[in-house]
Amino acid sequence: MRYARGWAGLGLALAMGAAIPIAAAPRAAGAMEVKRNDALVDFSYGYPAAAARIPPLRRWLDQDRARFEADARRTAQEDRREATKNDYPFHPHDAARHWAVVTETPQLLSLSGETYRFTGGAHGGTLLDTIVWDKARQRRVDPRAMFTSAAALQDLLGATWCAKLKAERTKRLGEDPGVDPVFPCPTIDKLTLLLGSTNRRAIDRIGLIAGQYVAGAYVEGMYEVTLPVTPALLRIVKPEWRGAFAVGGDGAT
Repeated sequence: MRYARGWAGLGLALAMGAAIPIAAAPRAAGAMEVKRNDALVDFSYGYPAAAARIPPLRRWLDQDRARFEADARRTAQEDRREATKNDYPFHPHDAARHWAVVTETPQLLSLSGETYRFTGGAHGGTLLDTIVWDKARQRRVDPRAMFTSAAALQDLLGATWCAKLKAERTKRLGEDPGVDPVFPCPTIDKLTLLLGSTNRRAIDRIGLIAGQYVAGAYVEGMYEVTLPVTPALLRIVKPEWRGAFAVGGDGAT
């Protein structure tokens, strides 16, 4: 399969400040992974034991798996019909979605998700996602909804994000990208936002991830920045969520 896990394991980076591919860690007992490989689709879907232990979250993930596989098979069947009709080779599709723990605190379970799809083109595509589960309310929460507004997040984090992104793009490209009209620095609302923790007691780190084509060309890959929760960031957390956060240490990556 063309899919290689890595970004779904960002929780280790958020917790320890170093990116470690999720594939390097053994799958914990109780975790769920489904793999099916046939003439249509090479399919896989997995989620960690921490999610499996929460019945309503497990049900949602199982439903998401069923929807995801059904869509992948429908797309592959349509592609195969077109290939047969027009007498050109059909290439089996890849569809993989894996969830990993970013962190778990007494109040929240934070997951990162990576979805890979290959439908026969030049290369596949990867999308990033996140789930935050509120244990007390037994429901999923959009991490952005924990903050007062998108504008507040942009005002506070935008300049830091763009400076760190420019530094990393310069490193990867070997030159300063300058003012890039094709890939200007994306605003915070265009990024995947992950909640992390160094102590599993409170959220004290925020991960900002730009997926494929969000901040650069395909060959550049994805970009991520991890920032500590500061007093200023804590002030724009909505009052009902403030107790789940804490000011973090220095050393943002």
